[in-house]
Amino acid sequence: MSQSPQFPPLLSGEVVSRHTDPFDKAVSSAIAGVDSGTIFYSETGDTLRAALVLAPETPLDEAIQVVYVAQIGLAESLGALAPPEVPVFFQWPDRIKVNGALCGGVRFAADVSDPKAHPNWLVIGIHVPFRSAGNEPGVNPDETCLQEEGCADITPMALLESWSKHTLLWLTYFMDDGFKRIHNDWRPRCDTLGKEIEYPRPGLFVGLDDKGRMLLRQDVMTETLSLIEFAEHV
Repeated sequence: MSQSPQFPPLLSGEVVSRHTDPFDKAVSSAIAGVDSGTIFYSETGDTLRAALVLAPETPLDEAIQVVYVAQIGLAESLGALAPPEVPVFFQWPDRIKVNGALCGGVRFAADVSDPKAHPNWLVIGIHVPFRSAGNEPGVNPDETCLQEEGCADITPMALLESWSKHTLLWLTYFMDDGFKRIHNDWRPRCDTLGKEIEYPRPGLFVGLDDKGRMLLRQDVMTETLSLIEFAEHV
C-alpha cells in the first residue's frame, strides 16, 4: 500500500475508493457541508485524480479565478518534481500540456452560476495521467502521459502532496494580492496566448481581462469568455 500523502496546515485529505471519482465525491461532500480545505483523492497509480473543496467569501466571478491558482500549483509541482527540461504549459480554460501535448487538466464546479452570486462552495479538481491508457506511445501525438515524458520516477501521491503545498501558497498570494499576481504568473505559462486558436472557440486569444476572462478576437469584434461558462454546475 502506498504511503498516505502529507498535506500542509489548513488542508486535509480523504481517500476515496478505487472506483469513485474524487471530483464527484468532493461535490457531494461540499453539498453536505464538508469542511473547506478538504482534498478528496484516489490512490490509483495510472492517473492522479484529486479535488479540493473551498468555501469562497467573494462573488463567483472572483472566486472562479482560483482555477488559475490550481493550474499554477500543478505547473509548479511538476516543475519541482520533473526533469528540468520538461516544459509545462496551459491551454485555456482547463488543459495542462507537457512537452507540447495534452497531459490532464482541471475541472471545477460551484453551487451557483450567476457571476455576482456568492457560492457556498467551489470544487477544483485535477487529473494527470501517469501511464498510457493502452495505446502505444505516439499513437495520439497530441496527448501524452508523465511516463512518456521522462517522469517515471514521480508518483501520484508525491505529485498530490506537492500540488497541495504549491496551491495553498498561491491561494495565500491570491487572497493577499488579488488576481494581478496570479495573472502575471499564469500568462507566460500559456503557450496559446497571442495565437489563433480553435478550442474552446476559434479566434485570436488576445489575453485575459482583470476578471480572468478570456479576450477572444474574431475579425473586428472581441468577446469575453468566462471560466464560469465551463464549470460543471450542479
